[in-house]
Amino acid sequence: MDLHFGDSKPTDDERAAVDALLGPPESSWEGADRSDADLRWARGGREARDRRDLLLPGLHALNDRIGWISEGGLDYLCRRLTVPPAEAYGVATFYAMFSLRPRPATVLHVCTDLACTAAGAADLCAGVEARLGPGVCVQRGPCLGLCERAPAALAVRAGDPVRTAVSAPATVREAVLAATAPDSAPEEPPAATAAPQAGDPELVLLGRVGVVDPSSLDDYRAHGGYTALRRAFELGPAGVIREVTDSGLVGRGGAAFPTGRKWQATASQPDHPHYLVCNADESEPGTFKDRVLLEGDPYALVEAMTIAAYATGAHRGYVYLRGEYPRALRRLEHAIARARARGFLGDDVLGQGYAFDIEIRRGAGAYICGEETALFNSIEGYRGEPRSKPPFPVEKGLFGKPTVENNVETLVNVLPILTMGAPAYAAIGTAKSTGPKLFCVCGSVERPGVYELPFGATLGEVLELAGVRPGLRAVLLGGAAGGFVRPDELDIPLTFEGTREAGTTLGSGVVMAFDGTVPLPRLLLRIAEFFRDESCGQCVPCRVGTVRQEEALHRIVERTGAAAADDIALLREVGRALRDASICGLGQTAWNAVESAIDRLGAYE
Repeated sequence: MDLHFGDSKPTDDERAAVDALLGPPESSWEGADRSDADLRWARGGREARDRRDLLLPGLHALNDRIGWISEGGLDYLCRRLTVPPAEAYGVATFYAMFSLRPRPATVLHVCTDLACTAAGAADLCAGVEARLGPGVCVQRGPCLGLCERAPAALAVRAGDPVRTAVSAPATVREAVLAATAPDSAPEEPPAATAAPQAGDPELVLLGRVGVVDPSSLDDYRAHGGYTALRRAFELGPAGVIREVTDSGLVGRGGAAFPTGRKWQATASQPDHPHYLVCNADESEPGTFKDRVLLEGDPYALVEAMTIAAYATGAHRGYVYLRGEYPRALRRLEHAIARARARGFLGDDVLGQGYAFDIEIRRGAGAYICGEETALFNSIEGYRGEPRSKPPFPVEKGLFGKPTVENNVETLVNVLPILTMGAPAYAAIGTAKSTGPKLFCVCGSVERPGVYELPFGATLGEVLELAGVRPGLRAVLLGGAAGGFVRPDELDIPLTFEGTREAGTTLGSGVVMAFDGTVPLPRLLLRIAEFFRDESCGQCVPCRVGTVRQEEALHRIVERTGAAAADDIALLREVGRALRDASICGLGQTAWNAVESAIDRLGAYE
């Protein structure tokens, strides 16, 4: 392999950032000072290449310490991992949170996605840019997962340690304070403020949010924590899978694949090792339920992952967490460390002779990494591009081994299944959509937040809980990849089969309300811009189609009526190509919201 290293040298800070992650280099082949021993043989090689999965953490280490990734820093990281710099450059440029060009140490990320746009993100950006000098980089970007507190901003100040501050709902003054003095910025409100039902004893998934101290393992156990894991050990792996199968649990990320079937398929694979991956990269605009669970009840995920791993024969689990969730990262790191120290993770979990541990991998701003195989590539140190299927992840997933992948909400549902039993769990909801569901409600409502309801509740009931404002114009179900419905369609049952029959989708549970003050054509253009930005570019239909869709919507915004008819016809043609020929769900759903707005809402009439 010809690595083609350049002549650029890392600074002392860059070298220290990489060495803090990888340890000091052992030879000049890895960047240490040359010695006589190095002239006799090359060291590193295969062993270093086997650590390629540390490329993304290494890029984070550089970006966190310096604020951007220089040629010298990237070159040094590549030497340590024996990764060709050209490949590492392709990985680094894939993620929105990294920069390979010099920029200030402080970056203020301002969300300009759907909920924040409706709440005045444009004015916030203009005001912040006018007040901040060249010492802060203002970066307009996609959803920060703070939709219940729109508009939102996230300040990141590079250094050792890196400092972050969230401003939401953000005013110009508060956003400027977060960027210029992150340590002095007001603390984020408790996670329970994002769950208006917090404290209700009838809640199943949100029952501990706002009730327990998220940092206390003892408090978690006092409120039923680790009861499910003990029952899992009593049932055995096959018994756990049988309970999950009988419960009717399906994936809560939008695909609705039966969880028990996925677990069984992974457990039965003869190839080892098996892996468990928790997808905590919820990047769908309007989605923030996993963030609330991670911030308010982190031990629940640790316990649920341990159960899933035990059932499927995995001894190592990965949490792929959104890079825009600093508080969730801190809470989850603390929970994993405490669980490990108390014997709930490690070589002998609860004295049962079962070994399992969890590692967190941070994303860096790429919506496509929510697709499971793109997520695997990202963890492995490659560009987060989806893989062709088959083979499916249960056969060849992470590192080419059998892998079960579920999102946070899906995994947390396993706890009540084991504590209350599969029949009792299946009695919640409907025959085809069992159990409780979390809905992320935001936009033109009085009480935005995460709501827990049984499957089968209607759209109107959810909006009534949230206090929908007068003058409702449209509701977006499922986020940017979902579809719009009219105000006279609020009797749609919120189940996978009910929304499908209504010609829309439930997706990950986004319910975003818009009143007449929100210009619908501009909103659709923002959705098109989102998909254009987030397309990984791997397949032609998506790479070209998302650009053509945005171009057509730009023209339509500038002229309406008969003059727009040709562009609407073009949009339909492009939309069919996206849906039929794209390699993954991003391209296949990029046309959904625009199509529904045209056909159901008459957006351009």
